[in-house]
Amino acid sequence: MKRTLMGASVAAVAVAGTVTWTVSANSTATTASAARPAPGRVQARALQELPGAASGGKKIEGLPATKTEPFSLVGITWDKPREELRGTVRLRTRDAGTGRWSGWRALEPELADAPDRGGRGGTNGLWVGPSDGVEVRVTGQGRTLPDGLRVDLIDPGKGTASPKPRAAGPDAGARMRLIAASTPLAGPVTAPKPDIVPRAGWGADESLVTEPPTYDTSVKAAFVHHTDTGNNYTCADSPSVVRSVFLYHVKSQGWADIGYNFLVDKCGTIFEGRAGGADRPVHGAHTYGFNTDTTGIAVLGTYTAANDPNVPGVAPTKAGLDGVAKIGAWKLGLTGVDPTAKTLLTSYAPDGTGGKYPYGQQVEFNTISGHRDGFATACPGDQLYSALPTIRTAAKQLTVPALTATVTGAKAAGGAYYTTSTATLNWTPAEGATYTVSVDGATAATPPAGATSATVTLAPGTHSVQLHAGFADGTTSASPVFTIVADTTRPVISSQALYLRKATVNSTAFPVWLTWKAGDNTLLSSLKATSPYAKTFAPTTTSWATSAKPLSTQSWSLTAADAAGNTTTSAISRYAGGISEGSAYRTGTWKLSTTKYYLGGRGLYSGYRGASASWTFTGRTAGLIFKRASNLGAVYVYVDGTKVGTLDTRASSTAYRQLMWTRSWSTSGKHTIKIVVAGTSGRPTVGIDGLLYLR
Repeated sequence: MKRTLMGASVAAVAVAGTVTWTVSANSTATTASAARPAPGRVQARALQELPGAASGGKKIEGLPATKTEPFSLVGITWDKPREELRGTVRLRTRDAGTGRWSGWRALEPELADAPDRGGRGGTNGLWVGPSDGVEVRVTGQGRTLPDGLRVDLIDPGKGTASPKPRAAGPDAGARMRLIAASTPLAGPVTAPKPDIVPRAGWGADESLVTEPPTYDTSVKAAFVHHTDTGNNYTCADSPSVVRSVFLYHVKSQGWADIGYNFLVDKCGTIFEGRAGGADRPVHGAHTYGFNTDTTGIAVLGTYTAANDPNVPGVAPTKAGLDGVAKIGAWKLGLTGVDPTAKTLLTSYAPDGTGGKYPYGQQVEFNTISGHRDGFATACPGDQLYSALPTIRTAAKQLTVPALTATVTGAKAAGGAYYTTSTATLNWTPAEGATYTVSVDGATAATPPAGATSATVTLAPGTHSVQLHAGFADGTTSASPVFTIVADTTRPVISSQALYLRKATVNSTAFPVWLTWKAGDNTLLSSLKATSPYAKTFAPTTTSWATSAKPLSTQSWSLTAADAAGNTTTSAISRYAGGISEGSAYRTGTWKLSTTKYYLGGRGLYSGYRGASASWTFTGRTAGLIFKRASNLGAVYVYVDGTKVGTLDTRASSTAYRQLMWTRSWSTSGKHTIKIVVAGTSGRPTVGIDGLLYLR
């Protein structure tokens, strides 16, 4: 955070104030609605010129001592993000528990922690703990102050989740090391992933994030900051402090998200900052001009010199320094960057906007640098800045040479590998190094010197397999953990059935549905039909619109395979038969129609109400074939003597050989299906073309 030399202390002036709950007209912050519960809220109070306060050619704006709704962090913001507030900002707050007013405290104008564009200007946010009153005085060096000055009061709320760190794991690091493998980096290194409290753990209100994250191509350096929020917090307060910084950045300063990529408290707890993935190169808003290809790590607190005339700081704790070293080593290691090396970064601060270096200038930095190295600021404070060499050394001690390995003899799918029994790890050996392979944390193979691979036999189940290396200098390294599933269980295909389906019938193909259920105890990887012809399906497919050859018996066969290579085949056989319209038992008057569009070139039609036609067959599914047209009417359908419904054969256009109605049974049996002409008003005629069945 930026800190400029403040002027002489301003005496407290007790000015009576009135309570107002409205947000100023030029404010973008709002008071949280009681109708929508949220983890926290922001109150904004416009500052006004204090009557009779101007003296010596200086402009003074402020807010008289005012009762407010509860808040715990306070800051001053103004309209233009790159406009510098030339003057002093002082305020005091009232303790919500005791009702006592604090002494006057200074805030520093901030131009350094910012996105590359947009937002509002602001001071540092000061953590004051639970408070319900504020008094503000902003004194300009001359007769002008920035437009839109207001005081922002942040209530962090209770949060939405408990602040439990996310357990360290290799998967994300493995992904980034794969990315790094395609990037030309000298001396690639890696470091263990520390425990990180995820955004949900400190209660981030994701509905407030206004834009999706953006990503850089790599992380070449880490900039260390202090939040300059003061040191009057306990480690139990840390999630609330982080939430407050988030709300101040987003609601008060108008940023898309919290600016820092990570935050570390005095107890060494690491918090995930800006959204987008802790293991990914998320573009932050922490070091104006050098947000690209860097990550921002902020330590909660103020670490200026102990004799700072405005806000004396404290020395950072060892736990806090260790936390910075852990997250810095891991984050840089994801792209193979040595935490004690140097790197070149390009300034992207447009000329004239306050950047320390001209736009486009390349600047050499330590890969772990202080905020002041990239911007004209005192951040991260003298006492934290002087500890950066210690942080670099500690980070270096956490790094080891990156160890890569590949898996063969098992199929990769869905982030894991699958085999029936064995898998082989392969690597390129380093001179003098010794290697072992562990399965579920226990040594499973100790290959001889110079070996480039080792095969392990796995019991059925899911296993964690990892390559380990020991080097002559006593350091060790490990590959990413590979999840390998050993599976000897075959997939299962069940509930296989064949039904007639509604479609157009022809003399060489009856339309049918083949349905089934296919599954596996681990991962079904492929599913295909092998008869009556070959076809490949997605593993989740459960039906196939196909056809049956008339007057013959056919087999429909499916083969399923799992990711480990186990297979199973299931088949059913069905006879597809048909009974023509002429073979139906008929009552009433029916007439013959001969045209090539009917099956066999002929069909029957009747316009007489009560005329019937019936077919008796043996099967497990059956369907009725009709002609459809705009002038055709309805029939009543009976199954085994029971009326089951009314079927209207009307259609907007004429179509022959339409399988319109089907019925299925669980087993094959003898059934009779009858239709009766309904005598529809204005269109009594119906045309029939026979019945199909499967058995």
